[in-house]
Amino acid sequence: MTETFVDESAVVDDGAKIGAGTRVWHFSHICSGASIGEECTFGQNVFVAGGARIGKNVKVQNNVSIYDGVCLEDDVFCGPSTVFTNVINPRSHVSRKHEYKSTLVGRGATIGANSTIICGVTIGEYSFIAAGAVVTKDVKAYALVQGVPSVQTGWVSSGGIKLELPVHSESRRAVAHDQIVYELEGGILTASSEEKKVES
Repeated sequence: MTETFVDESAVVDDGAKIGAGTRVWHFSHICSGASIGEECTFGQNVFVAGGARIGKNVKVQNNVSIYDGVCLEDDVFCGPSTVFTNVINPRSHVSRKHEYKSTLVGRGATIGANSTIICGVTIGEYSFIAAGAVVTKDVKAYALVQGVPSVQTGWVSSGGIKLELPVHSESRRAVAHDQIVYELEGGILTASSEEKKVES
């Protein structure tokens, strides 16, 4: 395990917890109370609030702010200038810190560059948010979403490859990719690493 690296221009406040092997680059700020796992990377000009929770092997590109109430599970990717929020109806003259809403980004999810994540949503594991999308509601596991506001347009594998499956299917559909079988039923996609024949 490599040592933690913090660029001399970055600020890490006392009380921040940063796992081994994590790298914090130019002009970033990690606040006291923030919890960050091992082997993460924070690009230039990243802000992590004290109430943020970040798992292992998370990649955060340049110009991303991760505010109180945001939780990124292991292996999440945040593209450049991803925007998180934590208040639904902000006003400069009204304090709403007691109304912060939580946002959960599931394991292995990708959030594309310039996306906006409105607070209070859950982004499912291994889902893929296309660049520039505005997410206003929960995203299913393995879902591909895009647009403003975002809508689901497909499914992706755990490796980020689009799967040849319909967006919705009440009957069981299955497809194999990289020795993983993905099964779609009732609008929910699940994955199994067990080797088995895919039914046509």
